[in-house]
Amino acid sequence: MAAPKASFIGKKQGGVTLDDGVFGEEFHEHLVHEAARAEMNARRRGTASTRTRGEIAMTGAKAWRQKGTGRARVGALSVPHRTGGGVAFGPKPRGYTVKVNRKARRQALRAALSVHAGRGSIGAVDAGAFDAPSTKQAAEALAGFGDGGRALIVLVEGEEAAAKSFRNIADVAAVLRAEDVGVADVIGAARIVASEAALEQLTERAR
Repeated sequence: MAAPKASFIGKKQGGVTLDDGVFGEEFHEHLVHEAARAEMNARRRGTASTRTRGEIAMTGAKAWRQKGTGRARVGALSVPHRTGGGVAFGPKPRGYTVKVNRKARRQALRAALSVHAGRGSIGAVDAGAFDAPSTKQAAEALAGFGDGGRALIVLVEGEEAAAKSFRNIADVAAVLRAEDVGVADVIGAARIVASEAALEQLTERAR
């Protein structure tokens, strides 16, 4: 089977041959799910916090006497079912980290990249063609690639002009450096557009 290619978008012609060992991986739904879940969980701050009955700044005295008022008996006002009372079973600060083995993460990244390679939704961009930020130039390059949908732009350090060109386009989901791209980013994008250097870094990360 021929090695997959990423065609250049924009004025540059030809394409970049992709490593079949990385971009020809079989899709592993369970691994991709676990890796994406772990990444999304790691982005959660886990700082949500509510006050329990014992943490409410309220008197613990009985609201009114037990008998003789004609009203139902009542205890402290800090109980959860009263206005201003504590919260029952509310969230407290916690960590959401889920461990995924390094080999499993790499295999999940290969599987996610291979989905795009198989359907031809990986494109290469000549980042050096952007002498200065130009949203128009980036939009024209992106317009002729793929069937639409949100695009993930992957670049490396030193390609800031290209990054600034793509980041204000409505169809761009995110502009990320190659070292920051995760399985959730790849699998959640309809198209991937990367520079040659970024494709090399992604390949090295997924091996």
